[in-house]
Amino acid sequence: MNTTVLLVTLLLSFGITALLGFPLIPYLRRLKFGQTILDIGPSWHKKKQGTPTMGGIMFVIGATIAIAGGYCLLVFYQAAPQGLGTRFFGGIVMALAFGAVGFLDDYIKVVKKQNLGLTARQKYLFQLIIAVFYLTMLYLSGDTSTIVRIPFLGQLDLGLLYYPFAVIVITGFVNAVNLTDGIDGLASSVTFMYALCFIVISGMLAQAYTGVIAAALAGGTLGFLVWNFYPAKVFMGDTGSLFLGGLVVALAFDVGFPLLLALAGMIYWCEAFSVMLQVGYFKLTHGKRIFKMSPIHHHFELSGWSEVKIVTVFSLITLVGGVLSILAVLAM
Repeated sequence: MNTTVLLVTLLLSFGITALLGFPLIPYLRRLKFGQTILDIGPSWHKKKQGTPTMGGIMFVIGATIAIAGGYCLLVFYQAAPQGLGTRFFGGIVMALAFGAVGFLDDYIKVVKKQNLGLTARQKYLFQLIIAVFYLTMLYLSGDTSTIVRIPFLGQLDLGLLYYPFAVIVITGFVNAVNLTDGIDGLASSVTFMYALCFIVISGMLAQAYTGVIAAALAGGTLGFLVWNFYPAKVFMGDTGSLFLGGLVVALAFDVGFPLLLALAGMIYWCEAFSVMLQVGYFKLTHGKRIFKMSPIHHHFELSGWSEVKIVTVFSLITLVGGVLSILAVLAM
């Protein structure tokens, strides 16, 4: 029964997302909601100038409808546990809120023609508020544990330090997913692999509601890849990448194992860490660089890797991280 619910959720998310491309992409073109390619990137990216952005709206709609449909099926089959509402919808609301911040950022960039969008301080303030809101929702749902499970090593009770730790993890990984969205199909493909991992983990833990979110995420990213795989006909924009980041984080917190993000989400933190290393080294050495360009996918691109090769390798690495995550759950 749960398998049927997950399959229906995945297919619904895939179908709605993929079909929305037909009306939405031409509409974005008519509105001239095209991506501006900055000079700081690889020179060959200039040919992507004007490709419609904010296409993440497609899977925001597709995944949200599919999650609602999956939840209704759980209720119909009487598989939704008591008191599920606050916890289940907390993650969805968080992802939608992050998507709204991304939409505002994209709107300023594309419509107002201000390439930088929201300032870093404005964006992080919004994200901080959303993260605190989500943790409050978890607390109200009865999840008051401050124990952090460390993959393969055991667990540690952080006490009150758990909450600032959780805020850093949430905002850090949401921004890391955002950084991963730099070449055609990369964020979508990596997140698809990540979602597949959590479909398996949710089944192992008998958490059908987490599986519904993971299935909707997998279906939405796969549906978007129909339009976003190289050569991309549309980009997701911050609207999509921040929404994805919200669901990525919600899945790890839903299973009570946030540090699975270090394994299943290894590509995300590698992307973010490469930026931090590059910036720090640049400042310390007065202009020297570790990578040809950061985030690290651009380093490989400038080293001669094609976009398809980078997407393939990074997706396979995520698959390996997903297998390690599954083993970590088995070892709990």
